[in-house]
Amino acid sequence: MSDFWTLVDGEFGPVHGRLLVREHVLGALGHRTAQQALDAGEDARTVWFALCDDLDVPQERRWGLDEQQARSARRGRSS
Repeated sequence: MSDFWTLVDGEFGPVHGRLLVREHVLGALGHRTAQQALDAGEDARTVWFALCDDLDVPQERRWGLDEQQARSARRGRSS
């Protein structure tokens, strides 16, 4: 679960991210908020990707800053 919050905070910021999780209703999760889905036992990864889909988070940012940096480093080495 801490990975979920790390991704939320990294993409949306800690304040805005927490607000989105509590307030933004996601059709893909049965018209529940991310928090309601998590509280009901929905897999955090499923919730994260539903949030990403609904808020148009680009694919390259869905795995967080560490993964972006790792991919950039791999591209730099192969150049």
